[in-house]
Amino acid sequence: MSAIRAGRLFDSNAGKMLAQQVVIVSGERIAAVGPESQVKIPAGAQIIDLRQATVLPGLIDAHTHMFDQRGPKGTAEASMVIAVSNVQADLRAGFTAARDMSSHGNGYGDIAIRDAIRQGRIEGPRYQVSTLGIVWSDKPKNPAAPDNPLASTVVRSEEDARAAVREQIAHGADWIKLFPAGAYSFTATGKDQYVVTYPLPVLRALIDETHRLGKKAGCHVYGGEGERNAIVAGCDTIEHGFGLDQEQLHMMVSKGLAYDPTIVRYTEPLMDDNDAKNTGGKYRIIPIFTRALRTAAATPGLKIMMGSGADGSTFAHGTQGLEFEALVKLAGLTPARAIQAGTIINAEVLGWQNEIGSIEKGKYADIIAVSGDPLSDITELQRVKFVMQGGKIIRASLR
Repeated sequence: MSAIRAGRLFDSNAGKMLAQQVVIVSGERIAAVGPESQVKIPAGAQIIDLRQATVLPGLIDAHTHMFDQRGPKGTAEASMVIAVSNVQADLRAGFTAARDMSSHGNGYGDIAIRDAIRQGRIEGPRYQVSTLGIVWSDKPKNPAAPDNPLASTVVRSEEDARAAVREQIAHGADWIKLFPAGAYSFTATGKDQYVVTYPLPVLRALIDETHRLGKKAGCHVYGGEGERNAIVAGCDTIEHGFGLDQEQLHMMVSKGLAYDPTIVRYTEPLMDDNDAKNTGGKYRIIPIFTRALRTAAATPGLKIMMGSGADGSTFAHGTQGLEFEALVKLAGLTPARAIQAGTIINAEVLGWQNEIGSIEKGKYADIIAVSGDPLSDITELQRVKFVMQGGKIIRASLR
C-alpha cells in the first residue's frame, strides 16, 4: 500500500485543480482520495511525496501507431522491436492508456503487443487496437498482384465489407479503422476538395456490422462528402476532419460522435511544403484545418478527444505532450479542457470511464505528476516526471 501526498491534484471530472490532497493506493487500484485533513494514511504505507508537484490522472492518447510504417523489405522481427520501444516511450511520457489506429502493414501485430502488455510481459499503455484497417477498391481482384494480407483489408462490396469487419473482430480488434475520405487538393479558385472512397451503402455496412458486434469504428476523414458520409453513417470517432463545418459538428453532437483532431501531425512544416509544391504556393490546408478546430472548440456538447497520430516518423513516440499545447494554442481549448480531452473524455469514448481517466476511488491507480501547474503552462505535460500505472511506479524523476 502507498500514499501519494499531492500539492496540487487535477480533478478531471470538474476540470479544476485541488490543493493538498492524499491518494491511497492499494494494489492496482485507488482506495481513497481526498483532502489531507480527511484522508488518513494507513500505518506502514509507502509515502510518495509530491507536495511540490501537480498530480494528474494518467494520460490517454486516442490515436497512436505503435508500429512504424513497414517497408517492402521490413521484417516482423524488426517491426516488433520498434513497436515495443515505441509503447515503452509512450508509457514513460505519462500515457498510461492508448488507442492504436492501424498496424501500418504489420497485420495483427498490435494484438500481440496489446496482449503482452495485459499479461505483464512488457510495459506499455493499456491498449485498444484497430488492427489492419479496411479500404475500398472498385477494381476486381488481380491474381497476378494479390492484396497484401498484412496491410489494410481491401473490400469491393457490401458483403466484403461485413466479412472484413467480422474477420478483424474475430482476430481480436477492439476498433475498426475506416477511411471514408481520402486525399485533399484544391480547385483552381482555392476551394479544398477531397476524394470520396467507399460508396455510402458500403460505409453503412461497415459501421452497422461493427456496431452489431458490439465494437466501435474510427474514421480517417479529411473533409468533403466522405466526411459527411462518415457522420451520417454514425462513425463513432471522426479523425482529423480538416473540412468540418458547423452543420457537420452539430450533427456529430446530436449523434453522440466524438472528434479526434490530431493537430500536431497535420500542422507541421511538411504540410506547407507539400501544399507549396502542389499549388505553386497559392493555397494551404493548415488555415482551413485551424478554422475547423476553432469551430469545433466553440460547438457546445462536442466531445473533443486528444489523439496525437504519433507514428514514429514525423511525430516521435514519447513526445505526444505537444498535442495538449496544440489543443490550447491552435484549437482554442482552455488548458483544463485540453487535459480533460486526454483523460476523462478519451476514457469515455473508449468505454473505460469506470476504470481510468480520473483519480477516483475504485479506478486503476494510473497517476502522473509534473513539476509545475499545467493550467498555467500546458507545456508542463511535455515534461512528465512521475508515472504510476496500476499502482506500479514506472518513472520517478521529480526532484
